[in-house]
Amino acid sequence: MAEISIRKARQIIKGTFAKGREMDLKPLSVIVLDAGGHVKAFEREDGAAPGRFAIAHGKAYGAVMLGMAGTAQMARAEQQAYFMAAVNGAYNGAVIPVPGGVLVKDKKGSVIGAVGVTGDTSDNDAEAALAGLALANLDGEI
Repeated sequence: MAEISIRKARQIIKGTFAKGREMDLKPLSVIVLDAGGHVKAFEREDGAAPGRFAIAHGKAYGAVMLGMAGTAQMARAEQQAYFMAAVNGAYNGAVIPVPGGVLVKDKKGSVIGAVGVTGDTSDNDAEAALAGLALANLDGEI
């Protein structure tokens, strides 16, 4: 199975920030996790709130640990709040089930990690993440 290299992680962050500037978004924070939920890279743009690491991590961590992108997690939370509350308890409160948590897939469709983006609206965060993945020649599921 492929994995996200540090070079690819940095490309994802670079592309996400570039899309954020193109869209005139608020300052973004981006985290890249490997398939085991471990941090490969994190960057916070100048002006981004200092607490954004935890939010970016929660979006990405939920995606990779559940194998379910942020949009699907949010839908599940709306339909079965008790399930997502239980999941969040199982993961010590580390899951933030909203868009901006993006599953990272290789060209064969295998999940190799996740990206978490925070700083603007959740939908804008997810759109910026997809641009970062495109720069790294990877696919994403929002």
